[in-house]
Amino acid sequence: MDIASFRTLRTPSGQALLKEAAEADVSEDGLLTTASRLRERHDPPLVAAALTQVRLRQRARAKFGADADRMYFTQAGLEQSTRASVAAYRAGRFADRLPGARVLELGCGIGADLIARARAGLAGDGVELDPLTAEVARANVAAFGLDGLASVRVGDATEEDPSGFDAVFADPGRRTARGRVFDPRSYEPPLDVVLAMAGQVPAACVKVAPGIPHEAVPDGAEAEWVSVGGEVKEAALWLGELAGEAGRRATLLPSDTRPSGSEPFSETEPGARTLTPRGLDAPDVRAWGRYLYEPDGAVIRAHLVGEVAELVGGGLADPRIAYVTSDELRPTPFASAYEVEDVLPFSVKRLRAELRRREIGVLTVKKRGSAVDVDRLRRDLGFGGRRAGRGARELTLVVTRVGRDPVALLTHPVAGA
Repeated sequence: MDIASFRTLRTPSGQALLKEAAEADVSEDGLLTTASRLRERHDPPLVAAALTQVRLRQRARAKFGADADRMYFTQAGLEQSTRASVAAYRAGRFADRLPGARVLELGCGIGADLIARARAGLAGDGVELDPLTAEVARANVAAFGLDGLASVRVGDATEEDPSGFDAVFADPGRRTARGRVFDPRSYEPPLDVVLAMAGQVPAACVKVAPGIPHEAVPDGAEAEWVSVGGEVKEAALWLGELAGEAGRRATLLPSDTRPSGSEPFSETEPGARTLTPRGLDAPDVRAWGRYLYEPDGAVIRAHLVGEVAELVGGGLADPRIAYVTSDELRPTPFASAYEVEDVLPFSVKRLRAELRRREIGVLTVKKRGSAVDVDRLRRDLGFGGRRAGRGARELTLVVTRVGRDPVALLTHPVAGA
C-alpha cells in the first residue's frame, strides 16, 4: 500500500469503497472473487488498499476491540502496536502523575499510545520515521477526533530535541527482517540512545521487550512487566517523575477491559492487579504440597515468585524453578492453582499406564525446567493430534524436576482460583 492510495482511501469515494469491501467476502476462499469484482469499477491499487485495511481491521479486533473498525493499519504497524488495554493503562499512569503534561513520543507507529494518552487528556507530538506509518497514525488521530490534542510528523527520533516537553515516551523498534531483537543495544534506536534522550526531560517511559535482562535496567528506573489475560505482552521502563519506588513490578490486566490508573486494585475488584517487591528473603524449599501454583509470566519476569510464595503460604520444590507449592488453597490473581493428585518419577511407560487407569480423556501438558518435547510426549502417552483418551476425566500433567530428578505431577485446575 502506497501513500497516494491510502490518501485516496480517505476521500468520500474511497470510504464508500472501504465500506463495500467490509461487507464483501474477504476470506481466503472469497478474496480473489471480491477483488476481481471491485476492480471492475475501481483502480486496482485502491482496491488492494481497501481490502488490506478490511483484513487488517479484522485481525486488529483482538488488540483494539470495536475501535479497530474505524482505525487504519499497516501490517508491521499492527504487529508492533500496543494493545488498547495496555495503552490505556499506561496512559492512566501518565495522567495520574503528570496531569496536563505534553509528551513527545519517539517512534509512534500507528498511534496507539498517542491516542490513549490523548483520550486521557494529555497533549502530545508523535514522531515516526516511516512516511506511510506516520500517515496512518494521523488518520487514526483524526478518526477519534483528537486532532486538537495529538499530532504526528515524519522524522528521525534520534534527531529530535525533547526540551520543552514534560515527558518522553519511546517505543524503539525491536524487529528486523530476521525477526525479533532481544539485545537492547540492537534496538532501533539503541536503548542507550533512547535513555540519553529521555534523561533530558523530567519524566519518561520506554517500551522494551519482556525478555530485557534485569542488568540492562538503569539505576533509578522502575521496570514493569505487563500480562493481559495471563499472557506476558510487554515491559516498560519508567523514569524520572514517572518512576515508582518499587524498582520493579508485575501488572496483570484482564483481557476484556481497558483500565486506567497505575495503583493496584483490591483483589476483589476488576481491573489492574500489581505486585511489587516486599523485601523478602528467598522462598523456602520444601516438599510438594497439596497445591501447585503457577505464577503469571509477568510475575516470573519481574522476579517476584517469592512474593507469590508468601501470598499462598508456600515455597519452592526446586529453588531454580518457578513452581510454588503449598498445603493451603489461597486464591490469588498472580498465580493459577492446581490441586495435586499424585507426584511420580517421570516415566513415559508408567504415566501411560496411570492415565489409562485413571480413565483420562483430555490431557493438558505443562512443563518447566524440563527438556521434554510436549508434542512428542502427548503422542507417546496416546494423546497425539486430536486423539484423546478413552475416559471422561480431564487432567493437567506437569513435567518438571527437583534437583536433577525429573518428576511428573498429576493435577487438575482449581475452579475460581
